[in-house]
Parts: sequence; C-alpha cells; structure tokens
Amino acid sequence: MNISEFAKEAGVSVSAVSRYFNDGYLSDDKRALIEAAIERTGYVPSYSARTVRSKVTKLVGVILPKLSSESIARITEDIGEVLGEEGFELLLVNTSNDYNREISSLELFRQNRVDGVILLAGVITDLHRSLLAKMRVPTIIVGQKLKGFNCVCHNDLGAAYNMTKLMLDKGAKRPAFIGANPEDMAAGKDRRIGFEKAVLDAGLTLDPKFCEIARFSMDSGYEKAKHLFSGREKPDCLFCATDNIAAGAMLYCRENGIRIPEDLMISAVGDSRFDKVLYVSLSSVHLHYKTAGREGANMLLAEMKKTSEVHRIVQLEYDIIERESTNRIG
Repeated sequence: MNISEFAKEAGVSVSAVSRYFNDGYLSDDKRALIEAAIERTGYVPSYSARTVRSKVTKLVGVILPKLSSESIARITEDIGEVLGEEGFELLLVNTSNDYNREISSLELFRQNRVDGVILLAGVITDLHRSLLAKMRVPTIIVGQKLKGFNCVCHNDLGAAYNMTKLMLDKGAKRPAFIGANPEDMAAGKDRRIGFEKAVLDAGLTLDPKFCEIARFSMDSGYEKAKHLFSGREKPDCLFCATDNIAAGAMLYCRENGIRIPEDLMISAVGDSRFDKVLYVSLSSVHLHYKTAGREGANMLLAEMKKTSEVHRIVQLEYDIIERESTNRIG
C-alpha cells in the first residue's frame, strides 16, 4: 500500500498523512482517522520516503574489520552509547579483514543515505584515500592516522617502544619480534618501528632472524614462535604486536619447556581480558579503545553540525601494564 492508497483508506489528504508521520501539526479529528486506519491496515511508510523529506536518517554506518575482536567490540560499544544518546542507530558492516570489502562498504554508504560513517580501519590503501575524499557525509577514521581526514588513533610507536624498553632494561640482550601485516600502519608498521628504535637505543643490533610477521591469531603466533626457536641462538625477550599473537607464542613455550620469564620475557599490545588468566599473566600495553570509540563518535557529531573543512587527528596515549611475563629481576 502506498501513501495515496492509505490516505484514501483513512479519508484524509496525502499531505495530512505526511504531516502525521513527520510529526507536523494535525487536527485531533484527522489524527484519530489516521490512527484508526493504521490499526485496520498495519500501514507503515517506507523509511526512505520519510528520510527524503527530512534529509536526516539518524543512521550511522560503522565499518568493522573483525566483529569477534575484543578491541573492536570495546570501540563499537562506546560508539553506540554516544550516538544512541543522540538518537542515532548503527548500521554495522563486518569486513573480516577483507580490504576489498572495506572499499565496497565505503561505496555502499557513499551512495546510500546515512548521516555519517565511522571506519575502523586496518590497512589504508590509495583506493581507500580516493574513496574517503569523495564521501558525501562526515566520515571519521578510528585506529589509523591519515593526513587530511578526521582520525582518532593510538600512539602505537610509543607503546611498542616503551614495552620493549621495559624488557631491555631488565637485561635482555637478544630481543625478538613477532609483528603484524606491515601494510597496517598502526599494528604492523608503527609497532615494529617502536620495537626497532628501542633495540637500537639500547645499543643492540637488530637480528633479522629474530623478526617474524604473523596473522592476527594465536595459531600464527604459535607457528612464528616455533620458527624463532628453531635456530641455534635463542631470543631472551619477545615483543608481539598483539595479545593473540603473544598467547600463541606462550603456548609454544609451555609445550617446549621454555620458561617465562626466566628463559624468555614476553610482552604485547592490547591488554585483553584473557591476559590475566594465561598460565603466566601477560605484560601488555593498555590502549584506550573505549575512549577511542567515544572520541570518534563525538568527533562525528561535531562534524555533522559544522561546515568547516578543518580536519583533526586525535592521538590517544597508553598505559604499560606489567604482569608475570616480564617480571624478571635484571
């Protein structure tokens, strides 16, 4: 049933029906006629018809790399809380770390009516940049730093540097690294740069055989740790780009008699809930994911209300959380 057919059923004009559903002025008599017709027919106007008139959808598109990720869940929860308080609903797209799906999702939200977009980005390619520049609504990037766009990011380089330094200050001389995809500027590139800078600042040499790149999983962390310990010379400390990678490495150590922290100190980034319940609790960097979600949502709300072309990058700091896995006396 379209609006004209419903208006005829209710015995009122099309404009009266439109005013009713858009909270406009309407006499009590006409309002009663329309409500009675709704009871009889179950009529609900199409959402798109209403938003064309109001030019506001109260919808925000949120593009996620991995719905099962604890850090992503923390960010998204606070995005939802902040935007929900302002009457917005979220349209979530899970890309499963598929960058082509990120691109298609951006294109989807560019062509369809949403009031804003938040991209929880992994890798930023030239295609991402091109499409982000063409977005018709305010768009915020969370988790990566991209010049010329509104971003909320973490100090990944500083986090990796200081966590690595903590282990080196305790006397470690053979540092190893299990990182992530170097195309990921935050978790992959910046955390590796932080690790390498800490090693060089300590007067040590970067050993290529002690550097591995893993996927974001425990299984991959396990396999990369196995490779690190396959040679004659063994590392005495290990920095991992994520907690999941570190957990896999710790499992390998447990199965192969490598004592933590006596033989190997190990640390990571993320401060996941499971860090405290591993067989040796994991030292990890706490990144303020919930704050990132709130900052991103508030930045989006601010962008919706202004016409300025000035873009901001907000970088959040971190906390070093030391637990048993690095608790070795230097």
